[in-house]
Amino acid sequence: MTHGHETSASGGTAPQVPAHPRTTDPQRPSAVIRAGNPLVLALAGSACISASAVMMKLSGTNAGTAAFLRCALALFLLVPLAWREVRRVGARPLRYRAMDIGAGVLLGIDMVFWAASVLTVGAAVSTVLLNIQVVVFPLLARLVSGTPLTRRFVLLAPLMLAGVALASGAIGNPQPGSDPVAGVTFGVVAGVAYAGYLFLMRLGGGRAHTATPVCTSTAAAAATAALLGGLWTGIDLNPGWPAWGWLITLALVGQVLAWLLITAALPKLAPNVGAALLLSQPVMAFAFGIAIGERPTMTQAAGCALVIATVWYASRPSPR
Repeated sequence: MTHGHETSASGGTAPQVPAHPRTTDPQRPSAVIRAGNPLVLALAGSACISASAVMMKLSGTNAGTAAFLRCALALFLLVPLAWREVRRVGARPLRYRAMDIGAGVLLGIDMVFWAASVLTVGAAVSTVLLNIQVVVFPLLARLVSGTPLTRRFVLLAPLMLAGVALASGAIGNPQPGSDPVAGVTFGVVAGVAYAGYLFLMRLGGGRAHTATPVCTSTAAAAATAALLGGLWTGIDLNPGWPAWGWLITLALVGQVLAWLLITAALPKLAPNVGAALLLSQPVMAFAFGIAIGERPTMTQAAGCALVIATVWYASRPSPR
């Protein structure tokens, strides 16, 4: 969603939680996911999310409709998975359910503004803009856990912001037909909300539940998108075909499969490894955008490259 970068340039990370020791049942989908190689899971989840912007754009729906329906449709699959998981391993503690709901509210805000960004600056650029959360995450760590901001963060934050301005077209030459000012505004709001979502999901991850937190956060995201999208763009509950086809695919691939994979993978990965893998999201999304005919200008491409390079450097472990 880069719809994942749970680390920061400051080197601070959210608390690590050991995986649940329960024996894995290979016949259950969520158990199979938990048992998989976390590197492969994170990369596969990133690929699913990278295609989300293209699916959303091809659906031809507005931001509120796309954000709400992708979450609502995903619940048809997530609710049975979560129900089976609760019967197998028990209910999720109330503290973590509260984190899941809070994360879902932020995810709903992220999805509405990100969808609006896709419509104003394109699928490729909007996914790159979401990486603004790499600047936001260390600030959250500073506020919540007191993690100090390092010299690396101070140096990289201005470069990231410059890359975002170039990628959106706010500086330089924008793609014809795009709205760079609105695009960068929507992208920044989405990135801030997404950073908060990842922060809360990481705090509550790494336990026996995989489908349940994704289901809870998706339900909260659907409710938030319905409220925000309904007030802002309106929601079309009968968008027709082929919009339904693209939205159903978006829900299954970009919402259910992607977040089951990533939620299972992130708590098992070192923060810098997880961030480096999820960095593949903007790269793949940029390629998908080009494939459907988007043509960012040279300055926008340079801005995307600067953002990606900055995120890569921020994801590297600090030298001892």
